[in-house]
Parts: sequence; C-alpha cells; structure tokens
Amino acid sequence: MPQHDRRTNRLLTLLSDSDYQRLRPHLSPVVFEYRKSLYEASRPIEKVYFPVDGVASMVITTSDGHSAEVGTIGSEGIVGLPVCLGDRHAPSSVYVQVPGTGLEMDARIFRGELDGSPTLNLVMLRYAHAFFNQVAQSAACAHLHRLEQRCCRWLLMTRDRMPSGDFLLTQEFLGMMLGVRRTSVTDVMGSLQKAGLIRYRRGHVTILDYEALRLRACECYDISKLEFDRLLGDTPLMPRTDKTHRSVSQVG
Repeated sequence: MPQHDRRTNRLLTLLSDSDYQRLRPHLSPVVFEYRKSLYEASRPIEKVYFPVDGVASMVITTSDGHSAEVGTIGSEGIVGLPVCLGDRHAPSSVYVQVPGTGLEMDARIFRGELDGSPTLNLVMLRYAHAFFNQVAQSAACAHLHRLEQRCCRWLLMTRDRMPSGDFLLTQEFLGMMLGVRRTSVTDVMGSLQKAGLIRYRRGHVTILDYEALRLRACECYDISKLEFDRLLGDTPLMPRTDKTHRSVSQVG
C-alpha cells in the first residue's frame, strides 16, 4: 500500500473494538486499479471490500449490451452489500472507476462475523439504508436537475472519497454517472474549467474551487451527505472511537 495512504474506511471506524479485532486478522490491503472487477452480475460474491479511497461503480448491463451506473461506493461504505443482507448474488456488477486502495475480506468469513455480532450487523444495516437513500436521491436528481448541477454533485462526491483534489475521472465514467453522451460531458466540464472551478486534462480532474463548485451543485449533494452523517455518525449504539488501529497501514 502507498505509504501516504492514511485515510480509513468509515464503517471500520464505527466498529467496537471487539468487532474490529475479530475482523482484523481477515483484512488484507488491496490496490484498486482502474477497471478492476470487484464482483460480477449473477455470480457468487467471493470477497467484500472496504474502500479507503477511490470509487467503485455499481453497474447494470442490459441484454443489448448497454450499461448504466446506478450507485457508487467509496470510503464511506462496503462493496458486497448483498452479503450483508444475506445473499451472495446480485443483478449488478461492481468495478473500480476511480483508482485507490482498500481492504478485502472473504465473503463467507464476513457473513459468519455478521451472524455472530448484532452490533456489527447494525452498522452494516445502517449503511445499507444510507446507500439505498443515495440511490433514490440520485434517481430523483437525474429527472429534476440540470446537467451542470448534477456534474458538480458527482465531482464533489468523488472529491470527498479521495485524499486530494486531484484524481482520475474519465469522460466515460462521468457520462455513465450522468446518463449523457461524452460530448455533453465535454461541454459541461469545459464550462466548469472556463469558470475556474476545475482543471480537466486527459481524464484527470483537479478541484480548484470547492466552495464555488458546491454552490453550483444541486441540493442532492448536501441531502445525501447529511443522510450519511445521520445514519453513520456518532450514536449511543455506534460511538466513533477513532483509534489508531483503524489505519490501513497497520492492518496485516
């Protein structure tokens, strides 16, 4: 793992010490390379992943070969949510769209730990609720808000999951997230660059003015962010401990 990679996965920070210590021996560092497949539609989910940075994309592919992105997962969540809900198959595929790092664990072992720990299970169920709300908000957003607003929202969501404001984000991925052609992506990214909010070159984005980008985004960005904080923030049942053992560099 890169030595500078010190960010942690949000779900792991919420675990009690006893829950984390049971998972820790089974967690292995992994590098998320661009386009890496994390699981495929209708095939058994063999591993679950806790991203530290980067973005994984949940994709539905129709019989005619067309694909649509229906959800994204970063350092706030887990790839392999069906396992948390008692299943090992899904109609969707998940692969890496923005490279990064994380932790992986055998899906069967993780399911066994969930069955043996009500507190671990509660954390994952709250995340499942938050993720469902994100998907629902995105569906409404696609119908109600302008392309530039939606683009700003996705740029901010990606920035929140990365260690810096400079990251890989291809036009293909943006087009899939926004449900538009690449030419439309080119136009809106060019407009944001001209306004001095971002720099975009050869698939790399640099956020230059976060606050201005936030002002141009639709309210869906703040709504989703607040909902994740409500469900995954500090609560009496899930206190945030912020212990050093949460660091990816110390696992293994």
